[in-house]
Amino acid sequence: MSTASEHAGQAALSICEALLLALNDRGLLPEHEIVGVLRDAAATHENAVGTELEMEMHRAVAEMINSIIAGGNSVRRP
Repeated sequence: MSTASEHAGQAALSICEALLLALNDRGLLPEHEIVGVLRDAAATHENAVGTELEMEMHRAVAEMINSIIAGGNSVRRP
């Protein structure tokens, strides 16, 4: 992955996390819905098909999303 792609990925992740936090902070999306969105995203990557290289990327993405869920990074907890 090129440096530009890595930066784009980090920017996208930060923007999405900020949006999820804002939706939760404003009471527009409860925590369980946010976790549901993240689980759906992880499942998409877990069930993806492709070449071995593509599968490796999908597994890594799913692991990252599941780590976000486990860490509670996308919702503010009191």
